[in-house]
Amino acid sequence: MTTRKTPDKAREVAGVLLAAGGGRRLGGRPKALLPHRGRPLVEHAVRVLREGGCTRVHVVLGAQSEEVRERAALPDCVLVDNPDWEQGMGTSLRAGLDSLAGTGARAALVSLVDQPGIGAEAVARVLGAHKGEESLVSAAYDGVRGHPVLFGAAHWAGIAATATGDRGARAYLKEHESAIALVECGDVARPFDIDTAADLAHLE
Repeated sequence: MTTRKTPDKAREVAGVLLAAGGGRRLGGRPKALLPHRGRPLVEHAVRVLREGGCTRVHVVLGAQSEEVRERAALPDCVLVDNPDWEQGMGTSLRAGLDSLAGTGARAALVSLVDQPGIGAEAVARVLGAHKGEESLVSAAYDGVRGHPVLFGAAHWAGIAATATGDRGARAYLKEHESAIALVECGDVARPFDIDTAADLAHLE
């Protein structure tokens, strides 16, 4: 009798890092290249996804993408160019999900490059709640939904159809709120964004 092996969650779920932002409120400094611990911030964000359990990572680039490719060490990542990045995060989310076609991924764990306070433990918790293509999982901070967010493949088309401007998947998630599994991460992560010059104090 042959025992069927349970699929490895890490192989079913691809990490999708949205790193296309141009840092308009930071004087046009691409967020991917902001220095953090001596290296570009995008490297830190990729490392968090890997240490959290994502064995494959797709990185969506936009602002100064060629410079990011030259300066950041992103081995074994799939680099996805989003030529429409200036239209908002929704275009990057669509590009990231589109890049998973044909890869065998059954879910995407989406994180943002400008949230260095969210580490590998939060990623691991969200990844651990993945159950299949119907999964919708979100990190929560004191009960409030945040990042990272996991989208099962059954939701990708619906998300792509509604992801516009800087709202990303917000409209889709609101419509499917009852289906979202919230995973509390407030004890292990801080969900601040690097948006303004004052926020740069969070970087090391």
